Amino acid sequence: MIFNITPKYEFRVPIYADCLSPDVFDGKSVEEIVKLKVWEGNKIRCLNDLFNVTLERSGGDEIIMYLTGNFIKVRKVGANMSRGKIIVNGNIGMHLGEGMSGGEIIVNGYADSWAGGSMKGGRIEINGSAGDGLGAPYRGSTEGMRGGSIVVHGDAGREVGCLMRGGLIRIYGSVKHFVGVNMIEGTILVHGDCAGKAGGGMRGGRIIICGHVPSILPTFSIDDVRPSVNVDGEKIIGPFYRFIGDMADDGDGRLFISKPKNPHLASHEKYLQ
Repeated sequence: MIFNITPKYEFRVPIYADCLSPDVFDGKSVEEIVKLKVWEGNKIRCLNDLFNVTLERSGGDEIIMYLTGNFIKVRKVGANMSRGKIIVNGNIGMHLGEGMSGGEIIVNGYADSWAGGSMKGGRIEINGSAGDGLGAPYRGSTEGMRGGSIVVHGDAGREVGCLMRGGLIRIYGSVKHFVGVNMIEGTILVHGDCAGKAGGGMRGGRIIICGHVPSILPTFSIDDVRPSVNVDGEKIIGPFYRFIGDMADDGDGRLFISKPKNPHLASHEKYLQ
């Protein structure tokens, strides 16, 4: 089944629409779907008060949802989904795919903060940039991303992969501060630069940065220089400095930093014996 969904007007307050999920649509008629409840600010609305929902094609085993237009105020799309596909042609709001365990979300635009928060499986691909807290849980929660993959073709904000426990985050652009902060397991691959403080508080997992970093936190110790790093069967060509930390948290995380892009880190090599 293929559904097309467009906003009826430009939203001025946050819209909470976790019913925009293949799992929720499954088994329902269009008449039932348009009566699903969403929050517009502090008011409960029916889905068809805010959105045009049309069934383009019935039948088939998979539910595919096309969201077209400006959804930047619409939050929790695809939350807890386990199957199906969502394709967003435009910008999308916070908490996209929060807690999802399967299926696929593709965003042809920008995804606001906490995309893929606490996800357990499935795949998110963002053909634009992403906000802060990519794959990260709510403040105060320890339930970071456990599985699945997130691919961002643009840049990402602060605290990418905070408290991450598994899975893969791949960013083709650059990231701001605290990538992988407090991470426990999993892999973060950044093809661009990092603004600083990579891996602060990390206890396990891997962060690979192919671009420039201003410095390494003093609680990381250089361990080796590696010619390449294997990520999900792909060889990422270096060479890379390998640091271990964060020792302030008794951590055993591995931080791989491009050697050619960071000649200012050559002073660490004297500690390699």
